[in-house]
Amino acid sequence: METLSEQTSPVAPGKMGEEAWTDVLRAVDRTYAELVAYQEQLETRNAELRALRGVLGSIMGSIGDYLVVTDKAGVIVEASASFCAMVGLETSQAVGRGFLDFVAPEAQDALGHALEQALMDSADTVVEGALIGCEGLEPVDWRLAARRDRRRRVGVVLTGRPLGELRRAYSELAESHETLKQTQTLLVRNEKLASLGRLLAGVAHELNNPISFVYANTHALGKYVDRFEQYFEQVQGGASREELVALRGKLRLDRDLKNLRQALTGATEGAERVRDIVADLRRLSADGTGDMVAFDLADCARVAATWVERGARGPLVIRFEGEGVRAMGRPGHIQQVLMNLVQNAADAMEGQEGREIHMTVHQDAQTAMVDVADNGPGVPEDLVQAIFDPFFTTKDVGAGTGLGLAISNKIVEEHGGSLELVPQAMGACFRVTLPRAGGKGSEQA
Repeated sequence: METLSEQTSPVAPGKMGEEAWTDVLRAVDRTYAELVAYQEQLETRNAELRALRGVLGSIMGSIGDYLVVTDKAGVIVEASASFCAMVGLETSQAVGRGFLDFVAPEAQDALGHALEQALMDSADTVVEGALIGCEGLEPVDWRLAARRDRRRRVGVVLTGRPLGELRRAYSELAESHETLKQTQTLLVRNEKLASLGRLLAGVAHELNNPISFVYANTHALGKYVDRFEQYFEQVQGGASREELVALRGKLRLDRDLKNLRQALTGATEGAERVRDIVADLRRLSADGTGDMVAFDLADCARVAATWVERGARGPLVIRFEGEGVRAMGRPGHIQQVLMNLVQNAADAMEGQEGREIHMTVHQDAQTAMVDVADNGPGVPEDLVQAIFDPFFTTKDVGAGTGLGLAISNKIVEEHGGSLELVPQAMGACFRVTLPRAGGKGSEQA
């Protein structure tokens, strides 16, 4: 067996030293290069960490919500400036204290349980708990998630959204919404009153005629009663037949007897006319309640047109076409819609000679329709898309609210129908479509 000395070739001592020294220098160079590269890597990583730390600091200083980082024991490790400002401490003063120290007593149990749950469960936990702030308790919605160091859970990250401002804003929004609803109700009421105001003169005239007729007939009846009382007093006083015959001729009781029946008939007709006018007014002032019923659409259109015609300023001719069409809905509401359409047509032709409105009632298998057409200037093409928008009006300031068509469209849609502008060669034509009584559309309504 060869020994080590036998295996190694003899080398000169000087030559062997130079090679070893060269190897050492090369190894030192490699090590130095590796150290330089490793230092560059460390400096790069350090710069990245400083940048990341700066970004994290900017986030912690500028975030509006509360951000708190705790260890497993619930001690604060990091806290956002918003949280520290809320509790009235500097960041250095908040770090190292227990998070639950800043929580309202009634919420400590819930948040303490949530901290434990976040450390045990991988899912996020959401809980509400109030903070003890400088200005009192502040309700906060907390979201908790486990903080991990590689695979180990080393703490909890809590993000909190203050609810005080949100709830105050919601309260203000609710108040604004209520105010808006009240304003909307007031505007709708004003639009309705404005429509009724335009018809007031016609209503007063229509009521004045039958009431005057009833008054005149009752006045005549009073005179007839006086004469008959005078005659019957003589009868009870035992006057002779000749005296009674002479008195009857003198008082002209035979003529009064015939006039008496005519006066009663006239008073009855006047009272019935007042009753009809009051019934129309009641239908006109119906509110948004009531069940859907089958009604005569042509009759409803005539009543609506009659009311507008009574209050029209200047000559206005309204023609009708169509009979026997029954629709499903609330007659009073549809009457208001048709009144508005007829009134709009009359207003559009203000100052025009030969004003005419043509109302056509027709139907198909499912729907009943009313067309309200006029011979006025029509609707300009650029305004067609806006006519049903609330507050849009082509009338002068103070002459209209711009709610008539919008409200009419809403009423018709609530009936399961539609209100549309139908193109025609001259003037404007609005079509009201409703479910036909007995059709499939009436079941949907």
